Amino acid sequence: MNFELVEPVRILFKDEVRVVGDELGLPHGMVYRQPFPGPGLGVRCPGVITRDRLEAVRESDAILREEFEKNGLERKIWQYFTVVPDFRSTGIKDGKRAFEWSCIVRAVCSIDVMTATVAEIPHELMVHITERITHEVPGINRVLYDFTPKPTGTVEFE
Repeated sequence: MNFELVEPVRILFKDEVRVVGDELGLPHGMVYRQPFPGPGLGVRCPGVITRDRLEAVRESDAILREEFEKNGLERKIWQYFTVVPDFRSTGIKDGKRAFEWSCIVRAVCSIDVMTATVAEIPHELMVHITERITHEVPGINRVLYDFTPKPTGTVEFE
């Protein structure tokens, strides 16, 4: 193979990586996927990582991305994703008590990557996303919204 390694991409900020991706002609869906770039699903499952929690974070994240796209938010919000932490709470599903995980939605806006503000999601949309996640994702009975800016928190949920 005759190629040259482009480094050090690892020291670039997320918005800079997107500029490089655009310049290299990478597909738009790859460069602007959510969340990108960043760590894998493991950091979206704090605690003991299990197959069922990974599946719950995949499915809840797909719902969030789908609803943001349908509602024109995918280009307005800088980064968004779901997290399924390793704690459960009591809820009611199908008329019975259910002891299941929470799903945390994280959505932030940033222009410099060093700071981030919490995205304002319309209440009706959050209610709809909550309904979908709690009814469509096995093991989830509660949806929480992370209101933490950067600083004090980071963009990622690590």
